[in-house]
Amino acid sequence: MGKIERALISVWDKTGLVPFARTLAEAGVEILSTGGTARVLREAGIRVVELSDYTGFPEMLDGRVKTLHPKVHGGLLFLRDNPQHQATVAAHGIRPIDLVVVNLYPFEQTVAREGVTYEEAIENIDIGGPAMLRSAAKNHASVTVVVDPADYDVVAREIRQTGQTTPELRRQLAVKVFARTAAYDAAIHAWLSQRNLDPTAAPTPPDLLLLSAPRVQRLRYGENPHQTAALYGRFGEYFTQLHGRELSYNNILDLTAAASLIAEFADDPPTVAILKHTNPCGVGQGNTLREGWEKALATDRQAPFGGIIAVNRPLDGDCAAAIAEVFSEVIVAPAFTEEALQILQRNKNLRLVRQLKPQPPPPEWETRSVGFESWLHQTRDRVPAPPAELRVVTRRAPTEEEWRALRFGWRVVKHVKSNAIVYAGPDRTLGIGAGQMSRVDASRIAVWKAREAGLSLQGSVVCSDAFFPFPDGLIAAADAGATAAIQPGGSVRDEEVIAAADARGMAMVFTGYRHFRH
Repeated sequence: MGKIERALISVWDKTGLVPFARTLAEAGVEILSTGGTARVLREAGIRVVELSDYTGFPEMLDGRVKTLHPKVHGGLLFLRDNPQHQATVAAHGIRPIDLVVVNLYPFEQTVAREGVTYEEAIENIDIGGPAMLRSAAKNHASVTVVVDPADYDVVAREIRQTGQTTPELRRQLAVKVFARTAAYDAAIHAWLSQRNLDPTAAPTPPDLLLLSAPRVQRLRYGENPHQTAALYGRFGEYFTQLHGRELSYNNILDLTAAASLIAEFADDPPTVAILKHTNPCGVGQGNTLREGWEKALATDRQAPFGGIIAVNRPLDGDCAAAIAEVFSEVIVAPAFTEEALQILQRNKNLRLVRQLKPQPPPPEWETRSVGFESWLHQTRDRVPAPPAELRVVTRRAPTEEEWRALRFGWRVVKHVKSNAIVYAGPDRTLGIGAGQMSRVDASRIAVWKAREAGLSLQGSVVCSDAFFPFPDGLIAAADAGATAAIQPGGSVRDEEVIAAADARGMAMVFTGYRHFRH
């Protein structure tokens, strides 16, 4: 490849544009440009040839057609070592374009704005930009293509040194282009596929699942040391690490699970959740975070070792001092006071993570790989159980204290792996049974955990993520001391379960929502 003689520059993001273009001009590169980009360069004293003057064809349709021209794409795509191509472009007066610098209309940012109209979104779908990028990237054997301003420096450095770029750099830049255009198209597809003429219609999964996310960081390993792993997506927009060792694959699974759980209590009094392997092992609340911590820890004093802690308030020094007495992997909070940081940063390995903003509003989709080159795609389980949807099915209605406990425990049980049972009081968990093949076994484990912790279940409530298929699970809960129950309902034996509750003077509430968590 010879020296770069001609560049086409058309960018929405003007970051770093002028210094980079000045380097090209100093290297004797002719610069073709359009619209706002050309104006910025001229104002900086850089000579620019208007693309319409170069092609001999004016911009039209409000700028929708300006770069879609044979002199542009011919100059990008022709094979420099192909005699037939050389003859063709010469016959049509097409000159080579050796460098393309393009970034795209901000479609993703536009549709992320509150109140954006359908028409605004459509206008921000770039057509000419992706076409030029793909043409240049396809012919990267001869053409250098830059889609990211972060690459200006390395390209400028090579041009200053040799007047051209290396084949390896051109290949890397081409790979980046195809990643960007794929992500751009995926964003448009995702947005359009969720538009519905009926705003009350339920969200529907797309006909084609397109996954596109930038790599945030490489991880030391995956779930186990022999597995390779990396983190992708917008994690950094939601969380920032303030202290400690690099987050691991398992840390990220746990802290995002913790953040989802504590979000259930965003508007509650100070609340603390302790998780292990994505399962809650204690949740408590009080007048202070320290009180919440003591109640959460009391649920299970063994499981929190090496666990994840989440709080719904800025973490203060008093609570931090208590937490510091227990070995933990990660603490996630909306903020940390200076006193809390001073206490917790004494442990160089403890990871402190600040949550920058709440989860996106529903419907948010989640995708899970199931192996065999297959994926499952669903909306996240964000259905709360507002009081209006809770149906008392027993002769006795819950007391006010039982209502408080039922609402508290129901928000916890939906975050416990199925089969899931949670015994709770109005402001704390008392026993948690997770991930069992039998609901009765989950209840037995929850009862055993409470006894191991020295907690009484007399007067507690029992929460089940799915219906009791037989009365035995409810009877076991009553025998353990529970006086009220909350469950989805929907079993063919509901009447038998209700009768068992009535026979024991229990109150029971149906929610109508199941919260399986596999």
